[in-house]
Amino acid sequence: MLAQSKDEQAVAVAVETLRQAMLDADKTSLENITAEQLSYGHSSGLIEDKEAFVQALVSGDADFKTIALDNQRIQIVGNTALVRHQLIGSIVSKGNPSDLRLGVLLVWQKQGKAWKLLARQAYKL
Repeated sequence: MLAQSKDEQAVAVAVETLRQAMLDADKTSLENITAEQLSYGHSSGLIEDKEAFVQALVSGDADFKTIALDNQRIQIVGNTALVRHQLIGSIVSKGNPSDLRLGVLLVWQKQGKAWKLLARQAYKL
């Protein structure tokens, strides 16, 4: 494994915090880890803002049962981080269970001392 810079390590921690918050439907963590300007793109083409993203998870409309991340790559460019990984998981979406195998691009922005999720786009593998 390649050595990571402090920023890369911090972004990796932020990604894990997001993953766990999505599994737990933890409203406070989801609100804290995402930027106010969040643009969250699903593999279906649906795009949510921060409020809709958090609400879908907290309400149970999108209930992640498992989320595993693989082949993660982090690139820091100034106060922006680009993260690509594969997401393998299972979800119950509006009562319909399904398995997920997605490619994901996350865009993180350093706001103050914290990394915040600014954008996410998923695509089916």
